[in-house]
Amino acid sequence: MPRLPEPARARYHQEMRAAKTATVATARWTHLERAHILSQPDPWLHTGNHLAMFSLAVRQRDRREALGQVVRIIAAAPASLAGRYPEGNTGRARVGLRQPMPTPPDLAALLHPSAA
Repeated sequence: MPRLPEPARARYHQEMRAAKTATVATARWTHLERAHILSQPDPWLHTGNHLAMFSLAVRQRDRREALGQVVRIIAAAPASLAGRYPEGNTGRARVGLRQPMPTPPDLAALLHPSAA
């Protein structure tokens, strides 16, 4: 069984596409944060999400966010492989690396379909 249920993987890709096409920076970040929540169980998707966050931070000339994303890019795959990631964490630099956060109900239903 895959680490990430297929509906969650599909929504991850939808959120990443929405982040690319959003015309407002706050909307881009919202979509990337939602994608991050979904990506955490998968080392490749998780790392790719942090790369996208890093890219957006650089485009916005946000040094603090970009530096925080470098740390997260390094930690993403090992954390996913070990299953040691804080559920619901949005992945932004302003949020602690190990800080769990409430998962939006629509994403929680995709990540844990048997609990829904």
